[in-house]
Amino acid sequence: MRIPETVQKDWADRQFSCGLWTDPPGAVWEDYCHDTDELVLLLEGEVELEMKGQKTRLQKGREVLIPAQTFHSVRNLGSGTSYWLYGYKR
Repeated sequence: MRIPETVQKDWADRQFSCGLWTDPPGAVWEDYCHDTDELVLLLEGEVELEMKGQKTRLQKGREVLIPAQTFHSVRNLGSGTSYWLYGYKR
């Protein structure tokens, strides 16, 4: 899986890094909080994002902003590997 060049350029233009994350089935990242805004974008898989008490299934290709200082959790709900992009505001 590769990072789409169009996304990488768009995020860089908006001062965000852009990295690829891979999670096996059942992976869970609970209660993370960052000092800067974060973007996530699902490329493949079934991923749930929870922040501010609300759970949302990520849609492929749809970007989500996690504001700085917001506790959030990410879960791979699918039976396969999930691939998603993440980036932090510089």
